[in-house]
Amino acid sequence: MTEYQVHIIGGGLAGSEAAWQLAQAGVKVRLSEMRGAGDMTPAHQTEGLAELVCSNSFRSDDADKNAVGLLHQEMRRLDSVIMAQAEPAKVPAGSALAVDRHVFSGGVTRALADHPNVEIVRERIDTLPTSGMTIVATGPLTAPALAASIGQAAGMEHLAFFDAIAPVVHHDSIDMDQCWMANRWDKIGPGGGEGKDYINCPMNREQYEAFVQGLIDGEKTEYKEWEANTPYFEGCMPIEVMASRGPETLRHGPMKPMGLDNPRTGRWPYAVVQLRQDNASGTLWNMVGFQTKLKHGAQVELFRTIPGLEKAEFARLGGLHRNTFIQSPKLLDPTLRLKSAPHIRFAGQMTGCEGYVESAAIGLLAGRFAAAELQGRVMTPPPADTALGALLGHVTGNVVSADYQPMNVNFGLFPTLDEVKKKQRKEAYTARARASLGAWLGEMEAA
Repeated sequence: MTEYQVHIIGGGLAGSEAAWQLAQAGVKVRLSEMRGAGDMTPAHQTEGLAELVCSNSFRSDDADKNAVGLLHQEMRRLDSVIMAQAEPAKVPAGSALAVDRHVFSGGVTRALADHPNVEIVRERIDTLPTSGMTIVATGPLTAPALAASIGQAAGMEHLAFFDAIAPVVHHDSIDMDQCWMANRWDKIGPGGGEGKDYINCPMNREQYEAFVQGLIDGEKTEYKEWEANTPYFEGCMPIEVMASRGPETLRHGPMKPMGLDNPRTGRWPYAVVQLRQDNASGTLWNMVGFQTKLKHGAQVELFRTIPGLEKAEFARLGGLHRNTFIQSPKLLDPTLRLKSAPHIRFAGQMTGCEGYVESAAIGLLAGRFAAAELQGRVMTPPPADTALGALLGHVTGNVVSADYQPMNVNFGLFPTLDEVKKKQRKEAYTARARASLGAWLGEMEAA
C-alpha cells in the first residue's frame, strides 16, 4: 500500500489504537514507527508496537466501582484493539488487568500488520507534515527533532519537557471543619469573586517540624537513567529538596502562613498547606507546590498527617520525571485538532493524559474523529459523564489551574452526583456512564 489517507506518527498504544480505529472504518493508514529503523528510545527494548515499558498492568478492571475499569468497558464497546489484545495476554493479577508484555505487543503488532488498510513503516519523522491529515502519538519520549518541530508549531511556551506533578485530592475527602477558604491577604483574583479561592490547612510548629522531617526521611523514587541529567527548575523543585535546604525553607515557600488569618483563631498558623481548584466542577484540588519524588505509599502516609487531610483520597499522587506533553486545553479543539494547524491531531500521553489505558483511549477518539471528518460525518464528542468524555474533557478544556498537568481517569473528572450518598456514588457514576454511552453510540449509528 503506497497511498494513504491518514499519517500516524508513533506506534505506541495511542498510535496503534488510532490506526486500528481508522482501518476498521475503511481508511488507509500509514503508521510510522522509528523503532526498527535504527532508532530506539531510552525506555523501549523491542521493535514491537504498543510495547509496555513501565508496567504490565492496565490497573483495575472493575467497571462498577472504578473509573479506569469503566474506561476498559467503554473501549471494549468501541472495538478497541488494545483491549482485545489484552485478553489473550492476561496474567493473574486479582481484580486488575495485567498482561504478558511480549504476548500483548506481539498481538497488537500482528493485528495491525495483517490489516489491509494499515501500512507499518519503520522510519523516523523529524518534522510535522505541512499538509495531509496527521495524528501525532509519539509519547513522552518524543525524539528531539520532532519535539522541536512540535514546539515550533504549538509555541515552545506550550511544550513541557519536565513533568512536575502535584498530588490531587478529592474535595469530598477534605475535612473543612479544620480547613478554611481564603486567598493570601484576601486578595481578589483576576476572575473576581470573594477572594476565597484556596483551601488552607493549618499546622502548628510541632506538626510542621514533624512534617519537614518526614519529607527528608521518606523513601524516594530514583530517576531513570535518561532523566538523571535533567536539571531541576526552581519553579518545580521537589518539596523534599526544598525541605533539605533548611527547616524554615518551606515556611517561606509553598507553606508560608503570611496573610492567611485562621478564622478559628484570628491569627496566622505556623505553616499552611494550600490546595487550589483543579477542575471546573471543583471536585478535584491540587496541593500547591507539592511536586515530589517520594514513593506513593510514603506520600499517602505523610500527607494524611496534614490537618484536614487525615482521610484524604487522592485522584493522583505527586511525581517529577522527564516527559514531553503539550498544553492541550489551550492548543487543541474538542476533536483533538491543533487549532493553528487543523490537519494535525494529537493523541496519547502527548496530550496530557497519564497511563496506558488513557493514552490508548485518546488514540481511539483521535482515530474516530479523523475517520468521521474524512467521511463527511459529524461525530459529537462522547458525553462528559462517560469515562471517555470525562478524559477528553480534561485534555481539551475542563481545567482551571494555571499549570496543566497529566491526569489519570478518575471520578473527579466526571460531572458531580452530589445528590447520591457517597457510599453509592461510584456505582451511580458507572451506571449513568453506561446509559449515556449507549445513547451516544445509538446516535452515532443513526447518523
